[in-house]
Amino acid sequence: MSTMALRKVAVLGATGSIGGSTLDVIARHPERFRATVLTAHSNVSALVERCLQHRPALAVIADASLEGELARRLAAAGVRCDVASGHDAITEAVSGTLCDTVVAAIVGAAGLDSTLAAARTGKRLLLANKESIVMAGPLLLEALATGGGELIPVDSEHNAIFQCLPGGRPSLDASGVRRLILTASGGPFRGRSRAELAAVTPEQACKHPNWVMGRKISVDSATLMNKGLEVIEAHHLFGAPAERIEVLVHPQSLVHSLVEYVDGSVLAQLGNPDMRTAIAHALAWPDRIDAGVAPLDLAASAPLAFQAPDLATFRCLALAFQALRAGGDAPAILNAANEVAVEAFLAGGLPFLSIADLVESVLTELPAQPVVDVQTLNERDRSARDAARRILRNAC
Repeated sequence: MSTMALRKVAVLGATGSIGGSTLDVIARHPERFRATVLTAHSNVSALVERCLQHRPALAVIADASLEGELARRLAAAGVRCDVASGHDAITEAVSGTLCDTVVAAIVGAAGLDSTLAAARTGKRLLLANKESIVMAGPLLLEALATGGGELIPVDSEHNAIFQCLPGGRPSLDASGVRRLILTASGGPFRGRSRAELAAVTPEQACKHPNWVMGRKISVDSATLMNKGLEVIEAHHLFGAPAERIEVLVHPQSLVHSLVEYVDGSVLAQLGNPDMRTAIAHALAWPDRIDAGVAPLDLAASAPLAFQAPDLATFRCLALAFQALRAGGDAPAILNAANEVAVEAFLAGGLPFLSIADLVESVLTELPAQPVVDVQTLNERDRSARDAARRILRNAC
């Protein structure tokens, strides 16, 4: 193992599943990492608990109305750290000297500004917020080039591809890469017909067979939109056009993704379905450290199976490929419409199969435009959300 200076880590979305897994890995290696900034959206109790364990220099709550409560509860718990609130405070924290590594795990479009700020200021960016690169891929890559930092993907699929490519993000043609192959578990409804999905509930959609995730990403996994967003993410991360990205359904979730080379070789990264593997790899790269994950016992595992996705039943994946081919800000429109649709489904206001219908309607209403800057992108994001909500109201 090479020597490595203590890394100061900002964990954005510290109370979520990725944040919790990150903090577990950090706690296993106090000689290498310190969690210096912890943020949460509104869960004060969980943030106080995380701060009590990790003693950061700064705790930020995105909901400004909760700053006073957070400060009082931290003081009562005997935690001495600075307290701030609001999304601007998160962006300021990742831009400054409190951290050199940023784990971007804020769910949805809310994580865009802080992710771009981390990239612009040359931090090692551990990207778990796929919506940021889906919305603003060209802007994020430009910010990385400006800041001179590193982006290491934490999504298990992209981290697997990163590990299977020489140098992580080479020119695909120069490296002899033919295809990137993303694996998908198929979610809780794999193999079901559209008729069988007509009446599924949010509770059923959130019961992922292999992974423990938040409710929004669990629904995205059930619709295969999560895989569609990952296809767009892979395009930006690795410079691969849509026709060189494939999705395979792999129910066992042991092969996290594959890279096919022109000589016929196919390299795959395998491991138990535990996000700590990818997080530990990204935190310590190019070193390897213990992640606390059980070794993979292939002899005891079920046979590995692969099949093509059912794009007719799970239309969100097809819509994501459509948005990628359309280019411009179509992926941002797709993402915004999907966030509104999933929120409505979880609230009981939209049938499961209508998630794709709503997304398609918004994509049709708002044709792609070039990605110019963050302000324009945010305006288009709002337009897509407004359109989705209007379509929902008119459907009621």
